[in-house]
Amino acid sequence: MSKPKEFIAVDWRSGKDRFYFFFKDSNTYTRFDIGDNKVPDDYPTEVKPSNWDSFHSNAKNLRFGFTTTNLLSESQWSIDEDFLWLFYYEGHTPMVCKYDQDDDKVIRNYRVADSEWRKILPYFDRIVAGTWWRTFAPGNSGKFRFLMNDGNSLLLDWNLPQRPPHFNEGIHELKLEPITDATWPGLEPYKHRIMTAVQNDRTLADSHLYIFLTDNEYITYNIQENKVEYGPYEVNDVTWPGLLRD
Repeated sequence: MSKPKEFIAVDWRSGKDRFYFFFKDSNTYTRFDIGDNKVPDDYPTEVKPSNWDSFHSNAKNLRFGFTTTNLLSESQWSIDEDFLWLFYYEGHTPMVCKYDQDDDKVIRNYRVADSEWRKILPYFDRIVAGTWWRTFAPGNSGKFRFLMNDGNSLLLDWNLPQRPPHFNEGIHELKLEPITDATWPGLEPYKHRIMTAVQNDRTLADSHLYIFLTDNEYITYNIQENKVEYGPYEVNDVTWPGLLRD
């Protein structure tokens, strides 16, 4: 069995879809190319300014992260803007980094309390994963779900598609939900083992949320059908080629 590793996973949608896995203890990261279904040979590698811009100094304090497309755009002329939202601590202060995937650079770092994500602040230290929850249902383009380490989850609703909210408009809705067979069908037996999660936003098929568990296992969760599709399976060089490479 491969040696277990702890990491935080985030999705990347600019260009060819991929995942990034941050290993905080060693300040390194790995890129997993979805199309090739493997980690390239030159990973893992050190987190540094040349690959993560000014966020490199905060990577060791990363809590969770996820990508959005064409939400909270920087320009009124934006087309297919992909932003990675990286949530971390600066000292004892919850922070968020808005990272431009298309230009591969940091846009800004700011306090969660002063951001569009302020509603999740009371739960910040319990959140281990978040993802943009888009389904085929009308009005679902502004929903986000967060998994926590205490057996609960959060549903954040921005009331789209009318328009994205400004952080102080008060139109966000946040719902605390226990992880049960009604809210996360099939996930309840593993609710206290969740380490991180990352979404594969598939174009011609249902999107998958890969939920990584302690003890070197993972579950594949179908977002459109809202249920566990399969797992848990072992994380190894067959299921995730190159991910556990030193």
